[in-house]
Amino acid sequence: MKLLQNVINYKINIITGDELLKYAKQFNISLTKTDAGKIAAYLRGKNLNIFNDADRAKAVKEVAKITSPEVAKEINKVLIQFTK
Repeated sequence: MKLLQNVINYKINIITGDELLKYAKQFNISLTKTDAGKIAAYLRGKNLNIFNDADRAKAVKEVAKITSPEVAKEINKVLIQFTK
């Protein structure tokens, strides 16, 4: 299980805006290309552990500052889907 978590976290830490858009589309979440790019730029290199609730909550708060609270809620849904 730990290996799978490491792979998912690694992917989140190198994600591009286009990849984030693709995942958002898979989970029926509306996201603009601009917002996806901003979010991906924030996530890249943060060494974020989305399986840790505190880390994920911190990231979602930062996404809300970068974009909007509504977009942050949608991104949180995507991140939660990755943890299942």
